[in-house]
Amino acid sequence: MVKNSVMSVIFQEEKKGSVEFQAFNFTNKIRRLTSHLELHKKDYLSQRGLKKILEKHQRLVAYLGKK
Repeated sequence: MVKNSVMSVIFQEEKKGSVEFQAFNFTNKIRRLTSHLELHKKDYLSQRGLKKILEKHQRLVAYLGKK
């Protein structure tokens, strides 16, 4: 699977707790939730979770931009 190969490369190069890894991980979660919500439009709990993840992702990207 492509995801596993990309993740293994990142594990070797970066630490799990690094900001870059966290931003990458949030990006994957956002993609999965977006595709889920295309099928299940009335899943409001997933919509709420997506909003929370988007906010965290925005903060991480802003931090990386300053850094």
